[in-house]
Amino acid sequence: MELKGVIIWSLFSVLFCVSCAETVELTVNGVNSIAKTDDDFICATLDWWPDTKCDFNQCPWGKAGVLLLDLNNKILANAIKAFNPLRIRIGGSLQDQVLYQIGTFASKCPHFRRRDNELFGYSVGCLQMDRWDLLNKLFVETGAKITFGLNALLGRKKTSGTLYIGGWNWRNAFAFMNYTAYKGYMIDSYELGNELSGGGVAARVEAEQYGRDMIALKTLIKTLYPKPTTQPKVLGPGGFYDKHWFDTFLKVSGPNVLDGLTHHIYNLGAGNDPTLINKLRDPYFLSRVSQTYSDISTSINSFGPWTSAWVGESGGAYRSGGKDVSHTFVNGFWYLDQLGMTSRFNHKVFCRQSLIGGNYGLLNTTSFVPNPDYYGALLWSRLMGKTVLSASHKCSPFLRAYAHCTKKATGISVLLINMSNSTTFDVSITNENNVYAGQNNQREEYHLAPKDGNIQSDVLLLNGTPLKLTASFDIPVLKPKIADARFPVILAPNSIAFVIVKGFRAPACA
Repeated sequence: MELKGVIIWSLFSVLFCVSCAETVELTVNGVNSIAKTDDDFICATLDWWPDTKCDFNQCPWGKAGVLLLDLNNKILANAIKAFNPLRIRIGGSLQDQVLYQIGTFASKCPHFRRRDNELFGYSVGCLQMDRWDLLNKLFVETGAKITFGLNALLGRKKTSGTLYIGGWNWRNAFAFMNYTAYKGYMIDSYELGNELSGGGVAARVEAEQYGRDMIALKTLIKTLYPKPTTQPKVLGPGGFYDKHWFDTFLKVSGPNVLDGLTHHIYNLGAGNDPTLINKLRDPYFLSRVSQTYSDISTSINSFGPWTSAWVGESGGAYRSGGKDVSHTFVNGFWYLDQLGMTSRFNHKVFCRQSLIGGNYGLLNTTSFVPNPDYYGALLWSRLMGKTVLSASHKCSPFLRAYAHCTKKATGISVLLINMSNSTTFDVSITNENNVYAGQNNQREEYHLAPKDGNIQSDVLLLNGTPLKLTASFDIPVLKPKIADARFPVILAPNSIAFVIVKGFRAPACA
């Protein structure tokens, strides 16, 4: 009888508690920081894919690739400009098949062609300097910070399998960088190669050789930019983490060479995975990748304390993302959680694949209209400062919480993610050290939710209002809701909130 009663009560709870409430005390330690990001942590990528790039019987790239993108599109310019600045990484799978039409390669400028026996099914392609000029015109107008990924396979020979041997032929890259410097184009950083580390994806290079090539790249940059204050950073290897390979790479390249250790993350699996949407809402699954971030940190501490970790590319689901998932609200559970998680592991930059293109673009591939994750990235960029604070609670794992010092203001910024589809969380933000949180009784709240409660909607509500471009194609003003700080933050099911607690006494933010 007792067991029968429990079963009846459980059924009653499921049927009649459509949206339960749970009280949460979120404790923030404002005395000590636990990590720091770069000032410009948010990054998005532009890829080389042509319009013939197809995955799973769909071709979601259209004309979003570097060589085809409409650089005069007003929405594109306004979307980049809104970040002030947005860090943009130019790179991707075809990066190591790109020639630059400069110097001895001036007469050789082929287009990417479909060839099944070539890397990723494409022939060698080319970046013309007039196209590079137009790209930089956009970057100057929008204030973007540029990371450019260089071809690292030029000069090497393929052996058995996917291994390429021999040193990097840097002459074409040097001519390109020389042209870029001569034109006065500002490059924040150069990255060598794409996904050639460890076992590689379609090609691989041994760690010892790659480390020597990084030293060569650093020498080229010092030659072109004699003043240390004007030198672009050096990044690499831009691939998937393999402990032995990365450790060796750091030991060989040595100090004063590598400014950022870049690695890629596609922890959600393939874009056509029918369980993709479930993974996005499973906090236990999302937490698994934290081991990689921890291992990267260990490698740096042990073999390269002079450098720092960057996520150089991450689209969640590989091969262009999930058709009905990666551009919708639910993807924000993964994306914003990753931003918070990598920050805690002292990563300086997180580059989202992509700014535009594929199913995972921050902007719609054809209309350029921002997808939900665009606004999540923009709010992070504006509100979450570089100083990371400890934030914890003893409640449901479906509530994620991250805290930073507020950007360009006093107080703290808290990111709350409610992955539950049934539980409302009443969150009280308290100070771990029993320091009075502050005298300001107002709090700013930015609540994000999908239109009509459909987590696969690509229309985002901010405090109940749909976010739409203005009549002049400008990004809309993102206005917070003002709340009484004496009362909890009410976080609805399937929602996300950025909360600014003004006057929160956090010595780490001073």
